Amino acid sequence: VFGRHHPALLVNFRSASTRMKTCLTAMALLLAAVAGSAAPTAYAIDPTHTFPSFEADHMGISVWRGKFNKSSGKVLYDKTSGTGTVEIVTELASVDFGMDALATWARGKDFFDVKKYPRAVFKGSLQSPVNGVPTQLVGELTMHGVTRPLTLTVNSLKCIPHPMLKRDYCGADASGSFNRDDFGLGAGKEYGFKMNVDLRIQVEAIAQP
Repeated sequence: VFGRHHPALLVNFRSASTRMKTCLTAMALLLAAVAGSAAPTAYAIDPTHTFPSFEADHMGISVWRGKFNKSSGKVLYDKTSGTGTVEIVTELASVDFGMDALATWARGKDFFDVKKYPRAVFKGSLQSPVNGVPTQLVGELTMHGVTRPLTLTVNSLKCIPHPMLKRDYCGADASGSFNRDDFGLGAGKEYGFKMNVDLRIQVEAIAQP
């Protein structure tokens, strides 16, 4: 008896083993479903720590640099999948070249025409995650009444608990470029200005309660 496996015992063992495998499979599917259904976190852009900056050619001999001092927006970010959506609204009247006369001109009809087109809006999705962190922001930029595709490279993205607000706090650095003439902003082209504009965007956002 002890030297052989009893048929009834083998049947019971196999049946129990099958039930255990079925149970484990069901649990794994349940956990996957819960993880997949977890809603992304909503974040609001922190305007005091978000400043899109830019570089543009000046007559082919130097590079002008500036930034926009007023932006707002929202982010939906799923840290598990490394995906989400972003919407950034920039007030064009807040342009800052470090030269008041140039900023005043840029706000006028010859360039941004902020009375008619007060804002630039970027809407995109976080994509191509590596180790759970997105590496691209693919979307569209609307400016001066024109909408064009724009892809930004996400150079870094990190989230930490905010030390004072006790909520999740995320910061990122992104970069990209576009042709300003595509948006009807071709001023200076006749003088040999290059139309390419390089963007560098620092953005921070706080999780909403």
